[in-house]
Order: sequence, then C-alpha cells, then structure tokens
Amino acid sequence: MRVAVVGGGPAGLYFSALWQRRHPGDEVRLVEQNAADATWGFGVVFSDQALEFLRDDDPETVAAIAPHMQGWRDIAIVHLGERVVIDGVGFSAIGRLELLRLLQERAREAGVDLRFGTQLTSLDELGQQDLIVAADGVNSLVRRTFEREFGFTLEHAESKFAWYGTTKPFDTLTQTFVANELGTFNAHHYRYAPAMSTFIVECDPETWVRAGLDRADEQESRRICEGVFEEALGGHALVSNKSIWRNFPWVANARWSYRNCVLIGDALHTAHYSIGSGTRLALEDALALVKALEAEPGDLAAGLARYEASRRPTLEKLVAASRRSAAWYDRFPEHMRLAPLDLAMSYIRRSGRLDDDRLRAMSPRFMARYDARAG
Repeated sequence: MRVAVVGGGPAGLYFSALWQRRHPGDEVRLVEQNAADATWGFGVVFSDQALEFLRDDDPETVAAIAPHMQGWRDIAIVHLGERVVIDGVGFSAIGRLELLRLLQERAREAGVDLRFGTQLTSLDELGQQDLIVAADGVNSLVRRTFEREFGFTLEHAESKFAWYGTTKPFDTLTQTFVANELGTFNAHHYRYAPAMSTFIVECDPETWVRAGLDRADEQESRRICEGVFEEALGGHALVSNKSIWRNFPWVANARWSYRNCVLIGDALHTAHYSIGSGTRLALEDALALVKALEAEPGDLAAGLARYEASRRPTLEKLVAASRRSAAWYDRFPEHMRLAPLDLAMSYIRRSGRLDDDRLRAMSPRFMARYDARAG
C-alpha cells in the first residue's frame, strides 16, 4: 500500500513510524513544510498516565520518550500572594522539539521516507496514493481541500494567549493569577527540561486592549508580560518563539474521512491546552487509526469507518471536558474574586470530572485543608 502522511508533527510522525514498522512492505512517505528542527512553542505536558495507553501496543516508543520527560506529583495555584498546593495530580512534560526529534528517529529507523521543507499547494503533488493521512494541523491543506465533505467547523475561545518559554525551572505545574492596573492575567507554567519551562500567558480581551497588547509587537509584548509576572519569574526573562497573541481555535469535523483521506490530530480536532491532552490525543488518534485499518485488511473504507466509530466516543468525552475547562478560563477574572483556597477548588473541578469523593482519594492533603477551613 502507498501511504502519504501530510504533516510532521507528533500525529504524523507517530502514525508513519508505527505503520511502516508493522507493514515494512508498504511505501510510507511523510511530507512536512517546515525543516526537521523547526517548531513553535516550547514544552508539551501530559497527565500522569498519559503515555500508559501506549505501553501494551508500543512499549518501545514509551521507552524512547520516558527518560527525557520531567515529572511532578502536585500542582499549585498562586493567587493574592498565597500558594495553594493540590497534591496527587501528577504530570510530566517534554520539550516539543525533543519529542519531535525522538519521533523522527523512530520513523527514520522504520524506513519512512521523510521529506521536510516541502511545501504542498495541492494534493495532486502527492501523486497516486492508496491512503492520505492528514496530520497537518489546524490549517490542514487536506481538510481545506475537502472542507465541505468533512463538515468542518471553526470557533475561537474568548481569551487571548501567548506561548512563551523561560529559563526558570519551576518545580511543578503552576497557575499564577495576577491583577494590577493593566487588568487580569493568568500564567500556566511548568518545567519541561532541567533548565527550561513553558510559560503561557493568558488574559481577557479587555485586559489585552488596556495593557496595549493589541498594538505591541512581539518584543514589546514579552516586556509587558515580564513586568506583569516579575515575581513569578524571579529575575528570569521570557523567551519568544513566534509568541504572538491568539484566540484558541476549536476545530471540529462532522466526518473524519473522505475517499482515501483521513484526519488525525489537530487537523481533526483541537483540545484546549489547559487540560494538557493535545499531544496525547494526537498519538492516540494515530494508534487508533493503525488498529482500525489492521482490523479491516484490504478494505480501506471499512477501516476508516471503524476508526471513526471506535475512536469518536472517547475523543468526544475528552474534547467536551476540554471545552468546559476552556470556558472556565474565559471567565477567570470572575473566579479571581474568590479566596485562594476557593479558587483552587473551582479550578480543579472546572472540567466536571471530579467530585468530592474522587478529590479526597486523589488529593487528601488539599481536601483536608479545604474541609478544615469549611468546618
């Protein structure tokens, strides 16, 4: 089978490597418009068990990635000068470029034909293919080519955000809230390498304008954010890498495949960064597509239908939780009226998946503090 994968992010690289390794007689070609070492963003975060889904099916990839990850067992909320620790909420993170490098090695070792720095303007440039996997992100060429057939929709979250890095290595995933004369701000920050952290700055639209961020260039935006989060940064600078202000895009598609084209990762769906599932979902999509196609050998249409039918229920639950989390962030200036402990409780329950009993089992020290205050 001739397979063309469009997009060299985690979804495309992982599918390519996995399919080529399991089907060495097939021709798998991956086309990516950027250079192999080009990436925006800094680190990507996974929930504590995010890679566990791979262990049974692909322990080699887990073994390759796990040693390069930074991990922690708690998260923290900083509000009104107080730090509230929520125990038992484990996460791990890895540099996005490091993750891509590891996945590129896996694909190259499997024999995938990797073509970086190749800009496609039409799917005709791929030539005759049995399967085209669209892993080319939010602005997918494959999806745009058949936008109506996929039933594509796009919405945007209300809050503004910019993705920075910093040389300050934070001990744990932290949410820092700041209110000042410019408005209300939130930063999501976590360590992804021994001496580097991701630092995502978010603000409401009114603050964005009042602070002059709507008129500032990338350098001036960075300077303003360094001033807002001076205490959290502790003298460290923010690092820019295409750190422009955006509204989070909600990508959705009514149908996941058309003819011999199928969508995975951000080309298919997006999940808000506040629940740390975007990369995990991309890898899960790739694995689900491989399993579905293998379950229907020789029948591409049946394999693609199986992929959507088996994957959609799980994906929709996670995206729904992501939307609830994003809705909380769209109203975070209102939540900042709460006392620190109450804000922390509102935050940890924002996706609607945790009740008091689950929280007591997962975060006993936090709940003991919360219950003692309430009593």
